[in-house]
Amino acid sequence: MKMSYTAEERGNPNTLSYRVFFKNSEGVYISPFHDIPMYADEAQNIFNMVVEVPRWTNAKMEIATKDALNPIKQDVKKGKLRYVANVFPHKGYIWNYGAIPQTWEDPGHKDTDTGCCGDNDPIDVCEIGNKVCSIGEVIKVKVLGTLAMIDEGETDWKVIAINVEDPEANAFNSIDDVRRLKPGYLEATVDWFRRYKVPDGKPENQFAFNGEFKDKDFAISIVKSTNDNWKALVSKKSGGELNCTNTCVSYSPFLCTKEAAQAVVDATPPCGNADPVPSDVDKMYYYEKK
Repeated sequence: MKMSYTAEERGNPNTLSYRVFFKNSEGVYISPFHDIPMYADEAQNIFNMVVEVPRWTNAKMEIATKDALNPIKQDVKKGKLRYVANVFPHKGYIWNYGAIPQTWEDPGHKDTDTGCCGDNDPIDVCEIGNKVCSIGEVIKVKVLGTLAMIDEGETDWKVIAINVEDPEANAFNSIDDVRRLKPGYLEATVDWFRRYKVPDGKPENQFAFNGEFKDKDFAISIVKSTNDNWKALVSKKSGGELNCTNTCVSYSPFLCTKEAAQAVVDATPPCGNADPVPSDVDKMYYYEKK
């Protein structure tokens, strides 16, 4: 049976209370981190992707790995909601951005390729199709390659993928197809990740492999290895600081009842009116490229 998923907003958008929870087709609340399968179609190497940030938007929305049922919420720094800066010529995120469920970049595991440990999150995906997705949308994607970003000493893989329902999806089967059919996009992607924290006073990010993209087969092997890490995480008696509560992983000691999952959602405020987005989110920053 093919599962479909719905997103349910709680709290007030653009405030600290805002959450996006997930339900499966049976109406049971689930974790997008643990309960949505990594594969949409294993035989075809088609993966599920949870969209956290729609293209062109700035709010740094992410799966809340430390909260029960792992809803999507906006990242907070020093008590304030976090928005990514616009570094010219980019406006917000330049792809639909999100994560592959049932993956985990283990901070206790040193990556043999990068020499750095994982960033303690599900693996990130940049989806390059035409449609601007919505927060909490679960789409099926074809993996095309990956970039190895080093973020403050941690390995942070960025998987490049395309929505299988994109009208041009059949033309994209490798990272070279992206280079050929969307010229400039991969270079812009490296530039975006290199400089997006500079307006916050941080140094430029670094990359393994001299900032070169690795191919599809390499990317799929990385995704599979992070799935192995996740299986170990969700199987053990302690998830550490991460919340492994789930409703579908039968072998996990963190499995909970649908009633317990309902109670988690019921404890949050219902969806209310949105606050305005601060006007400085539209500011554009300009830097000379080094």
